[in-house]
Amino acid sequence: MKKRHLLRDFYRRLNPTTATMLAIIFVVIILTVALLVQSRHLKSRIADIEERTKELEAQIEDEELRTWEIEMLNEYMQSDEYIEQTAKEKLGLVNDNEIIFKEAE
Repeated sequence: MKKRHLLRDFYRRLNPTTATMLAIIFVVIILTVALLVQSRHLKSRIADIEERTKELEAQIEDEELRTWEIEMLNEYMQSDEYIEQTAKEKLGLVNDNEIIFKEAE
């Protein structure tokens, strides 16, 4: 019972200005805590995004290298050297100035 009387007396003695100030302080504390929690969450997301960015940049670099290799292969495949090599290997063709030696069976 004594506690009830103490709280009731405390609230009676509070003037409206003090009660308003306590309410404002309470709201500010809650907002500060909410901002801190949100800040930690955002820092975590930023770290995840930075890691993903590094992975994507590595993939871009790999793909650029692959693109360059494909371009070089394409250039080679359009050269006379490639055409001649393919004709020899797949069709068995030879140049006019070449002599073919075959093993006797």
